[in-house]
Amino acid sequence: MNKARDNILARLRARSTEIPPVELDRGFRSPDWNRQQRIELFCKAMTSVRTEIHRVRASDWADRLAQLVKERKLNNLLYAPNGPLARQIEAAWRNGEALPELVSRTAELDEWKEELFFGIDAAITSTRGGIAEVGALILWPTPQEPRSFSLVPPIHIAVVKADQLHNTFADAIADENWQAGMPTNAVLISGPSKSADIEQTLAYGVHGPVELIVLLIE
Repeated sequence: MNKARDNILARLRARSTEIPPVELDRGFRSPDWNRQQRIELFCKAMTSVRTEIHRVRASDWADRLAQLVKERKLNNLLYAPNGPLARQIEAAWRNGEALPELVSRTAELDEWKEELFFGIDAAITSTRGGIAEVGALILWPTPQEPRSFSLVPPIHIAVVKADQLHNTFADAIADENWQAGMPTNAVLISGPSKSADIEQTLAYGVHGPVELIVLLIE
């Protein structure tokens, strides 16, 4: 038995030696799209899968957010008080009237899981950017804006900057130097959650938000 084990370990150790890098064809050429073309393609692709897009300015996106959640008569909005959007959200809420409650939680998920699943109407997150070719948001969840924000509440509101739109997924990887360090969970989102059964009956919100609202800062 020991001899068999030694043989197996010997083979594993032999395979653990450094493997030389594989030469890949990196002849990919990005489309020659300018900023405006990227914006138009991004909006067209995302709206085609039932994403709601609002084109806003950096100075007033939080006011549009307040208007949207008020029109929907939401009870609350989950946000990250230590996240990149907090300052402008809180300023808009101070100046607004009859707005939904801003909700934040620092406890472990298990301690407020029931509230998250059954008591939160919507959540807002920042994004790392977007992909024009296919119409997708890039999210790298953080401790401040964990994956549950964009997955659990029935409405996900995302903020993306037009200057952070890439032509293609390959461009995003190259431009942002993803190979230098990846998170444990990188997420691409193209629209609200949807699923179809064997009879091709399409249903929204089965495995995630039923609505995706994007505030695109131009």
